[in-house]
Amino acid sequence: MHVGKIVFSQVMEFLPHNVFQRCVARYNGDFNIQTFSCFDQFLCLVFAQLTYRESLRDIEACLRSQPAKLYHMGFKSSVARTTLAKANEVRNWRIYADIAQYLIKIARKLYQGEDLGLDIKNSVYALDATTIDLCLTLCPWALFRSTKSGIKLHTLLDLRGNIPSFLNITPANVHEVNTLDLLPMEPGAFYIMDRAYLDFARLHKFTNNFSFFVIRAKSNLQFSRVYSMPVDRQTGLICDQHIRLTGQNSARSYPAMLRRVKFNHPETGKRLVFLTNNFSLPALSITELYRLRRQVELFFKWIKQNLRIKTFYGNNDNAIRTQIWTAVCAFLLAAIARKNLGIQTELYTFLNVVSVNIFDNTPLLQLVDIHKVNNNYRNTEGISSNQLSLFD
Repeated sequence: MHVGKIVFSQVMEFLPHNVFQRCVARYNGDFNIQTFSCFDQFLCLVFAQLTYRESLRDIEACLRSQPAKLYHMGFKSSVARTTLAKANEVRNWRIYADIAQYLIKIARKLYQGEDLGLDIKNSVYALDATTIDLCLTLCPWALFRSTKSGIKLHTLLDLRGNIPSFLNITPANVHEVNTLDLLPMEPGAFYIMDRAYLDFARLHKFTNNFSFFVIRAKSNLQFSRVYSMPVDRQTGLICDQHIRLTGQNSARSYPAMLRRVKFNHPETGKRLVFLTNNFSLPALSITELYRLRRQVELFFKWIKQNLRIKTFYGNNDNAIRTQIWTAVCAFLLAAIARKNLGIQTELYTFLNVVSVNIFDNTPLLQLVDIHKVNNNYRNTEGISSNQLSLFD
């Protein structure tokens, strides 16, 4: 007899089913499909992400081992490896990309009150990209270099909660700076970037849209100092200057004034130079903002270690994009569930607990709450009178 919701279903109940069906209808995902709908495909792939399945055969074997529970997990048809492989190859990956974008909106609202550790009320984003290697023999369409293939995942991370607010997947040979042409710019928000995004014509668009950027400067920057602000050198600051660009191309691309902050890193002794179009924040806060950019690097490291985006279930472009977007959906669903249920444990721990209890009927909050788990295993029967005492 089935009692209570399965852990997998408890996570999936945070997916708005009506929105999912609208996304499927938008791209005719279920057109002429009798069995194994797009929702069944999505359930399979999210299950694979949450339980760290390595292959299609692995997914099929695990789900078929629990036939009595598939209905309670939401499946309307049986799972076959060849059917799932075909669905990954031909069903439009944009269905799952649109679902991910909707989940991003939900997650960002839940995490918008997270503390940055800085006295800044504005939105703060970190922009970066990571390359995901592919097999050249199996994926020749993603040729990156003469001996390897790859794709690049461009991510704009909302640092309040470390939720990705913008994602774009391109061939690995597309330079990061091109992402600035697609980036949605929020007035008043801060965008933290490394030197790969230093393009003054594109950066000037941030100023025109009343957005702020903080970016590392290159060593060959040509500029003239207009004004210098006093700094406390004991904090590691070397200078805080208002400058104008003097290079022929850079001055034409960015005619407005910039702020140049030079900082000596206290731990490494490395001197870092930052450029920004914000003139109101203290210079030390500019350096602290750039320090937060490391969160996007940790995010890439985390998803590569905890989501299945290094080994793929298909080899064509559509299958790989589908897997990446469903991996993002699995991450977002876990983050939304954790926040809605008031779970205090780290997301990494939460996902690990879910992975080993995916077919269990225990409520999620009870499953991850250490104190409640300990209470469940507390011996309330007392010591048996037949137990011999070792020490009389």
